[in-house]
Amino acid sequence: MLFRIFTSTIGVFLLASELFAQNPKPLRLGVAGLVHDHVHGILGRPDRGDIEIVGIAEANQELVARLCERYKISRDIVYPDLETMLEKTQPEAVSVFSSIYDHLAITEKCAARGIHVMVEKPLAVSLDHALKMQKAAQAGGIQLITNYETTWYASNHKVAAMVKNKTLGEVRKMVIHDGHSGPREIGCSEEFLAWLTDPVANGGGAITDFGCYGANLATWVMAGQRPVSVTAITQQIKPDIYPKVDDEATIIVTYPQAQAIIQASWNWPVSRKDFHVYGKTGYAKTLNSQDMVIRINEESAEYPQKELPLSAPLDDAFSFFAGVVRGTLDPAGSPGSLEINMVAMEILDAAIQSAKKGKRVYLKK
Repeated sequence: MLFRIFTSTIGVFLLASELFAQNPKPLRLGVAGLVHDHVHGILGRPDRGDIEIVGIAEANQELVARLCERYKISRDIVYPDLETMLEKTQPEAVSVFSSIYDHLAITEKCAARGIHVMVEKPLAVSLDHALKMQKAAQAGGIQLITNYETTWYASNHKVAAMVKNKTLGEVRKMVIHDGHSGPREIGCSEEFLAWLTDPVANGGGAITDFGCYGANLATWVMAGQRPVSVTAITQQIKPDIYPKVDDEATIIVTYPQAQAIIQASWNWPVSRKDFHVYGKTGYAKTLNSQDMVIRINEESAEYPQKELPLSAPLDDAFSFFAGVVRGTLDPAGSPGSLEINMVAMEILDAAIQSAKKGKRVYLKK
């Protein structure tokens, strides 16, 4: 039984949890790579009984030793390459914590074996890579999911529901702010920085790292609509720290009746991930994962609102992924779905090209 996710009623959450409970056997999950600092989210995740890490693929033995010691992981399940890990452990699905450039090769190898894949955001370094990943996933009959932290924000789901229900009127403008003071400044690991600040391995700097959030959220709220054009400007405000990539980016995405302004930065004074949607009659602005402010019309006043956290299995990337693989959750139309992320990749790819060329890029019809 499939269940379409991300509606906002209590009954939906209860049903999703009930369906999830019908599949108590943990998902056999492989981990591809340890060089992405988001890997701490799974290695340090409390045991919820829904997944079992059966294998890890990582060539950097110093990193393996450090993380195995930290998280008390047996070295017996760690392998030096993906092929060996897949062969020895036979996972049902793989969660990827490599460079973004390596998403393509990992997806192709997993898809050839019918193994489902979840990558960390963004889907790919380029639209060309994304198209090849889409082709591999379709040929292998697998689910290909992209994980964004903002997917699990209850406030974002409230905004999406308000847009869907026309509570704010037709969308006219979206403003998305994402970023922090810089990956080195906040203490990212050297293994992470090595590829995150490389224009090939990451596809860019802040424009890729945080521009993807806005591309994803805008596409989701616009129900997968492809925009008309994309214009982007990037800067190197800190070339002494990030000599190879941008650390500041602004992206303007135009739709026939709306705009999205995506502000991605490694220069914010504080970490932020907030999302503002302005409709024809009202607006909603998220402040964080739960807090938001809303104004419905000209006559009303702005009022604060706090959303309850999403309920399991819709509150966590790995529970969600397990539900998708098990067939109890349908990812179609969700922020992590392949169709939403293919459009997001069109936006991100066009933004990178626009910044390089210094001109507006129109998407092909």
